[in-house]
Amino acid sequence: SQELCRALEQDHAKLQTAKKAVEQRTQELRKEAERLQKNRERELALNREEERACQMLPALPEKKMVFKGLMTNKEDMNKLMLTPLIHYPVPGGSALITFEKADVAQRIIEVKEHVVELSNGEELEELDQCRMRVQAVPVDILLPSAMEIRLTRGSRSILVSDLPSLGIPEEALLDKLELFFSKTKNGGGEVESREFLDDSGQVLLTFAQDGVAEPLIARGHIHVLIGKGKYELKISPCMNGDVTSLQLQPSRCPRTVLLSGIPDVLAEEPMRDTLEIHFQKASRGGGEVETLAYVPAGRQGLAVFVEDAG
Repeated sequence: SQELCRALEQDHAKLQTAKKAVEQRTQELRKEAERLQKNRERELALNREEERACQMLPALPEKKMVFKGLMTNKEDMNKLMLTPLIHYPVPGGSALITFEKADVAQRIIEVKEHVVELSNGEELEELDQCRMRVQAVPVDILLPSAMEIRLTRGSRSILVSDLPSLGIPEEALLDKLELFFSKTKNGGGEVESREFLDDSGQVLLTFAQDGVAEPLIARGHIHVLIGKGKYELKISPCMNGDVTSLQLQPSRCPRTVLLSGIPDVLAEEPMRDTLEIHFQKASRGGGEVETLAYVPAGRQGLAVFVEDAG
């Protein structure tokens, strides 16, 4: 009887311990569930904020940028000059007109709506088709104002410069360079890709394996037999730049106007001539036209803006 009581008491103690362990685990699981729920709610809130931010951002036109190193003194050694090339989409039924003077463009924009006579020798049946109303609006683009770039050194690539002017096609010269640098006796290896870099007079060579580029870069120069001549070429490391921060600011083109609402009533060339004649006349507030690009209805155009030299 006493042994049975002791056994029951031990079982009861074990059950109490197990109960406490279960309650503690349940409490931990409840806290974990609450923490996960809070994290989920926070993620959903952040996603909603990101979606709202994306909806607020306008569609940006494609931009190409040309980077030129500026090396005038020590203070300028870490500076870059940005020369943006802005790709600006032009919808159908529109024209981009650039005047020689900014004040002319401003006058055209202030008028907003212009009535253009279609007196270009075309036969138009209805009298009210002999003129059209077009709207003039300014051209606003986004320009980079500040930028941060992270530079990394390519482990398999080299830049080859001081290339000779041999008067042979670029592909032929690339073939000769690839053949030379693919040979291990020349310190090279299998070439994965090769390309001329625009406007730099340099060739970018990328090897298939690690460990080939570094010894060549350490040499700095190498003598290469091309045709019947032997030339000393310079070898430099290839630096890759990743944009880590980019700030844009809106900018208004001072001499360019976008004309919209142009009906498809004339062929492309006569319409371009008609618009240019109309907006050149000083009596209508116009002036000398530098360029005019017309995109007929139903088509899409792409204008490229470069830095104004003036």
